Amino acid sequence: MGAEQISAWLRAGRLAARYPEVPGLLADLDATALARAGRLLARLDPDEVARHHPGIPSVTVAITGHGTLAPLVPALTAELARHGLLLRPFSGDFDGYVFDLSDPGSALYAVDPDIALCVLDPAVVFDEVAVPWRPEDVERVLAGKLRLIEWLAERFAAVARGTLVLNTLPLPSLLTSQLTDHRSRARLGAAWREAGAALLRLSAAQESLVTLDLDALVAEGVPATDSRMDLYARMHLSAGLLGRYAREIGHLARDLTGRTKKCLVVDLDGTLWGGVLGDDGREGIEVGESHRGEAFRAFQRTVKQIGSQGVLLAAVSKNDPEPVREVLREHPGMVLREDDFVRVVANWRPKHDNLAELADDLNIGVDSLVFADDSAFERGLVRRELPGVAVVALDGEPALHAERLLADGWFDSRDLTADDRARAARYREELARRDFLDTFDSLEGYLAELDVRVRLEPVTEAQVPRVSQLTLRTNQFNLTTRRLQPADVRALAADPDASVLAIHSADRFGDNGLVGAVFLRRDGAVLHIDNFLLSCRVFSRGIEQACLTAVLRHGAATGAKAVLAPYRPTARNGKVRDFYPRHGFSRVGGGSGDAEETGGTEAAEFRHDLRSIAAPPAHLRLIDGLGGETQ
Repeated sequence: MGAEQISAWLRAGRLAARYPEVPGLLADLDATALARAGRLLARLDPDEVARHHPGIPSVTVAITGHGTLAPLVPALTAELARHGLLLRPFSGDFDGYVFDLSDPGSALYAVDPDIALCVLDPAVVFDEVAVPWRPEDVERVLAGKLRLIEWLAERFAAVARGTLVLNTLPLPSLLTSQLTDHRSRARLGAAWREAGAALLRLSAAQESLVTLDLDALVAEGVPATDSRMDLYARMHLSAGLLGRYAREIGHLARDLTGRTKKCLVVDLDGTLWGGVLGDDGREGIEVGESHRGEAFRAFQRTVKQIGSQGVLLAAVSKNDPEPVREVLREHPGMVLREDDFVRVVANWRPKHDNLAELADDLNIGVDSLVFADDSAFERGLVRRELPGVAVVALDGEPALHAERLLADGWFDSRDLTADDRARAARYREELARRDFLDTFDSLEGYLAELDVRVRLEPVTEAQVPRVSQLTLRTNQFNLTTRRLQPADVRALAADPDASVLAIHSADRFGDNGLVGAVFLRRDGAVLHIDNFLLSCRVFSRGIEQACLTAVLRHGAATGAKAVLAPYRPTARNGKVRDFYPRHGFSRVGGGSGDAEETGGTEAAEFRHDLRSIAAPPAHLRLIDGLGGETQ
């Protein structure tokens, strides 16, 4: 149905206008249907989509490699469209990867890619191995290729701002079988895998590099090569493997555009355990002991593992709350316990209402949620009422639950920081803050007792990855949503005319960690706030006002005559479109710049003349690391 609808819109000339509906059509397509949809979508002009929908994020992806990579463009088009993104592709010449990546004047660098794909295949090595060959001949070529690829990666990091993607080389049995003795085959396999390990280790040494492990995809049963296409078309990786590769790139693009999901919400009956708690009772549900019970335990282990890496876990179930609490606290077969979740919601309300309320409680968008449920009815209702929620389709086979949850890499990110690992505990503290708020008659009284402490200071080297991550993931309080890689943050911090400031906060419930950043640039007598962003966890506590006051005081103290600050609207930062006008700025070019005037659709620039700077909120303590006064 999805590919047919896309085809109909394309024929009618309406596909660009209907592009926001495409992700829903692609959500449940199998590989064959998705490939067909990708071929249709690849015929669409990205500029036409952008004219209809300027708010849709576009991602420029440059493709280079050794062999024919024609199927990759439609596959990438479909995979990015699944996540609400628009692909702007560039394809290099056949076997042009060395020139494309080594020459700063190449067409690849000219397109300024967000992501550059250097697609490697076994022929990269074996095209240079003479016949007859022995394992040591392959080892020699491998060593030379590794040196070349490492140099190309360093070249890219020095020239480009985007992310370079390499991959390990699958080793087809067609090659190993050409060696007739097992000892030689073992030596070839060892050398090949050592080269793969070296490629994987490159990503640890270079921040702008990601290496995909294609061996893991081949292990799923995806053919590494297609002999006919390999020989006749010089396409050295199979179309199926290129399709799975494209899916991984879709996950990376989602992370780089700030669309990584934050919270996994699971159903209980039929999802975390077998049976229906209300009918079967605590002793009658399936978890542990039986084969099916062990499958549910295995799924719980997967969920717990995800939660240990900064993904928030929540449960939403149609059940009475007390029996659910008893199972989570006392059932001997459970891997997940009550304190693994930031929230357990058990009632008889519609699940989409509970999901919307959960997102509000956590102060995140509903589009940050992933919902896993075995009920087709519940999934369909959530899709209809909350289309931004990613829905994972489970069924009556618990042995496949983990596979289906992980298939879309909803929580994949390039790096994991210490703040990520502490995220669940901090969100639990945030819910405790909300419960604390309920004991007060006024917000003012609550804030006075919360004991908020804010520290604003220049970013340190150790904080660079976290600041980069905030630019990639923060969407609501993000005045320009400019996405920065660690190298970009580091370059700005080293620029004598720029400053990167880290925002830390804490209160009576605990340390919130590094929760925001301000990017400043000095141009003569004008101080520019190039961006200002703050984690949704700490909204509405006066932190943003205190930091803005410190920046304005810093500008005045260092001889600035004015501060200029832009606002660039997106689909998710509308709540801050009046941030600068509310704090003494005037819109450049006339008008007050209030919410109605900017309309949330046009970029605007605001100016503060530094004549009157408001004091920071009285309820918090500001530690000003810019040389200003601490309050």
